[in-house]
Amino acid sequence: MSSTPPETDGAANSGTRPDEPRSLCIEDWLTVIIMAALALITFANVLVRYFTNSSFAWTEEISVFLMILLALVAGSAAVARNLHIRIEFFADSGSITRRRKLARFGSLMMALLFALIAVLSVRVVYDDFRYEETSPGIGVPQWWYSIWLPIVSALITLRALGLFIRQGKPGAFTDEPVQKDHSKEIA
Repeated sequence: MSSTPPETDGAANSGTRPDEPRSLCIEDWLTVIIMAALALITFANVLVRYFTNSSFAWTEEISVFLMILLALVAGSAAVARNLHIRIEFFADSGSITRRRKLARFGSLMMALLFALIAVLSVRVVYDDFRYEETSPGIGVPQWWYSIWLPIVSALITLRALGLFIRQGKPGAFTDEPVQKDHSKEIA
């Protein structure tokens, strides 16, 4: 019987992983705040609907916005933690050099994709502002919602670039052999 613990993806581990950036508390706290806001809005709507047989008109619009924002913020945390979606058969097979190149290529493509989304979505925000678009449910300016897409996409781009840099460092992969420093063995 082996005494080594089974491998996990880090999701059950409450501590930080060694390759994880320390600044992830931003995404973690945003996730908590957004989830709490969603729960409060939904609970308030349920209470109002139960007692008055009508509901708040604004809750669905705000909830949809918060769910989209939650997906983007959680995506940023997943990228930073290197827990994004990938095909494990290709990502974890082959030599360490091959895996490193594939992982870095994936990180670079992810950074490119979200940088492109950030740049292109600025035009959407500008059009919403320029044409004074309003939201369909409660009539607030639409750019209040759309401004978050380029901001969070830029954050994901930075997280992907950070992951790209970390993946290039020695010891980035758990089964990578660590090179010994032979300069101290002269004695």
